Order: sequence, then C-alpha cells, then structure tokens
Amino acid sequence: MVYSQALVFGHGLSATSEEENLAEMWRKVLKRLRGAKETTGRLQKTNSSSSLESDCSLEDDDLEASIQLQQKDLAVRIEKCLVMAKGSSLQCSELLVPVRMSTRIARDVLRVSEHEPCGLRGALIHLFTETQAGLRRVGTVTPEHSLTPTFELSVVFRVDPQRWPPLKHLLGPEKVLRFRPEYRLIKRKLYSSASPTVMEF
Repeated sequence: MVYSQALVFGHGLSATSEEENLAEMWRKVLKRLRGAKETTGRLQKTNSSSSLESDCSLEDDDLEASIQLQQKDLAVRIEKCLVMAKGSSLQCSELLVPVRMSTRIARDVLRVSEHEPCGLRGALIHLFTETQAGLRRVGTVTPEHSLTPTFELSVVFRVDPQRWPPLKHLLGPEKVLRFRPEYRLIKRKLYSSASPTVMEF
C-alpha cells in the first residue's frame, strides 16, 4: 500500500500510530460489514416467517370456506328431509320451522363431529319429533353413503303445542305443525360402549 505523506504524517502523527489507526479503521469496517450481514439474515428470516404466516392464513381461509360449505350443504339436506316427511311421517299440510334453525342444527352437528375419526362423513343423522304422544321418526340424513358410519346423531325437534284448543272443532282437523326453537341432540358412538351424550340447544 502507498500512503501519501499527508496521510501518514498528518497532524503530527507518527507512522506507527497511523498504522494502528488504519488497523482500527479496518476493524470498524469489518464490524459494520458483519452487522449488515446479520441484519440481512434477520430480514430474510422475518420475510420467510411472514410468508409462512401468510400461507397459514390462506390455509385457515380455505378451511373456513370448506366448513361453511359443509354447513350449508347439511342444512339443505335437513330441510329436504323435513319437506319429504311432511306428507308421510309428519302428516301435516304445512310445517313451520323457526328461521335459520336448520343452519343452527348443521353448525352444532359439525361441532360435535369434528373429533370423530371421519368427521361429519362418518355420521348417521336421524331426525325425530317429540310430542305429547312420544317420539316420532321423521327421516335420516347420511352425509357420506360410501362410508360405514362411526357414530349416530339424533336430532329431536320439539313440536309447539296446539293453540286455541276450544276452536279446533270450528277450524277442522289441524294440518299445521310448528316446531319450537329449542331441540335436543343425542350423540352415540358406534365404536364405543360409552353412554350416549345428550345436548340441549
């Protein structure tokens, strides 16, 4: 290396002290370079972790959309089963069901199915009505026909008692059936000897 006289001997410094200053300067430069590399590494890690977080959030969105589709499909199946049962097992000309009741039932069925080996696909869902005369079977919903069910769910609808009983003879035979907002959900595992679980909603 060639140093100019001004650099080596400037400000009354000796050559030895100037070499020490140069060495110190190079140490500082190297330290800065190392610091810059560490910062870059941290930024890369941060970027990669943020990309992982964005991937996870995308997966969460996909999962949420899938659950919503399952819930909607199950609600439609329950409604179809009730419509088909109107003229047969329910023996009524009009069935009045509370708003969004089938959606609530579908949501609760999905919730109790999530820890099962096959999830909702392993369910066999029976629908019943509960009246003063006892239980009456309405129908069955099978989410997946190709699988052997691993558990049974019984949804028990409660029928609203007759209104204005003294006027019944004037209005003719009752053809309108009204469900109450509350219902019972009974879960029985087919692969276990445990007692059925009864949930009130």
